[in-house]
Amino acid sequence: MSEIMLNSSEPEIADIYPLSPMQQGMLFLALNAPGSGMYVEQVTYTLRGELDLTAFERAWQHAAARHAVLRTSLLWEDAGEPLQIVEQEVKVPFAREDWRALSHAEQETRLRAYLEADRRRGFDLAHAPLFRLAIFRVATGAYRVVFTHHHVILDGWSIAVLLDEVIAAYGAYAAGDIPRLPEPRPYRDYIEWIVSQDQDAAEHFWRARLAGFAEPTLINPMPAGKSVEGSKEELRVTLSDELSGRLSELARASQVTLNTIVQGGWGLLLSRYVGRPDVVFGATVSGRPPALAGVEQMIGLFINTLPVRVQVEKDVSVTSWLRQLQREAADAYAYQHARLTDVHAWSEVAAGRALFDTLVVFENYPAGGATGAVSGGEA
Repeated sequence: MSEIMLNSSEPEIADIYPLSPMQQGMLFLALNAPGSGMYVEQVTYTLRGELDLTAFERAWQHAAARHAVLRTSLLWEDAGEPLQIVEQEVKVPFAREDWRALSHAEQETRLRAYLEADRRRGFDLAHAPLFRLAIFRVATGAYRVVFTHHHVILDGWSIAVLLDEVIAAYGAYAAGDIPRLPEPRPYRDYIEWIVSQDQDAAEHFWRARLAGFAEPTLINPMPAGKSVEGSKEELRVTLSDELSGRLSELARASQVTLNTIVQGGWGLLLSRYVGRPDVVFGATVSGRPPALAGVEQMIGLFINTLPVRVQVEKDVSVTSWLRQLQREAADAYAYQHARLTDVHAWSEVAAGRALFDTLVVFENYPAGGATGAVSGGEA
């Protein structure tokens, strides 16, 4: 590891270690799109009930003291390799405003304006903390909370765990007590686990998995050397109870997960769209290795994006085909820590060409008390 020189005016450093593969990718993309709001994530929710703001802020400060990722910044210049720097302590940024004098419509307009400006503001990845909070009082016993963070430190699973911890700590502080939560396993343990993995075995697996696939599956191919600045739009689709039930029944009958159903459906659609029976798309995996005891309660960025290869065979039943997809996903599980750039290099797709241009994200993480009450209220 490179030697890092820090002067006495810098914050006290608690730890230094490398980035995970996904963190490296996010850092590269964020540095190449400054001011874009890329990877700036916002969680908004309403708390109902009289909120003890002092206890609430103490609960977040307690969370920052417990978890290194909430005190982490990134170092990439003059470091040899990108590193994450954990400060000994940080002050959690809070913004407070009272909007009770505004109408509901005015409050919503004000909130939308705040969210847009907040996203544009982004984060300086070289300075911790890479998260902040804003609390807007919208009525007696009602507060809108905005938790903004850079995706490089947290994934969706971690946010659910974090909010549960904050609610528990808040309850203790509001009652005049101190939080008594189990000691968390540090994110450093996950980084050390990644470093300890057999890179040769991962290379062997991914070379075999992608063997013979040389023409990337692109639904919007661009001429060589050309790029496009596209716009981003979000389309939300809610499945009917009937369709959801039918998909669940198909999963049960086929003895596969809903994630396999979704990936199979997307692979089939891509195959028909591009006119080839052999396609590859990206998928986001949870990245939490069972070998790490207590990994379910760890906080950090564990997800990774890896290719999924789907080969459509006409003479195979849907059930057999889906089960095969699930077996292939299970085989890849042991190698889900690999960097996407390495996997691309191990494939037969030429350098400089995208391995895929579509991504499937199947979110399935705990959402317990974090979506529940504060002082008897609801989120």
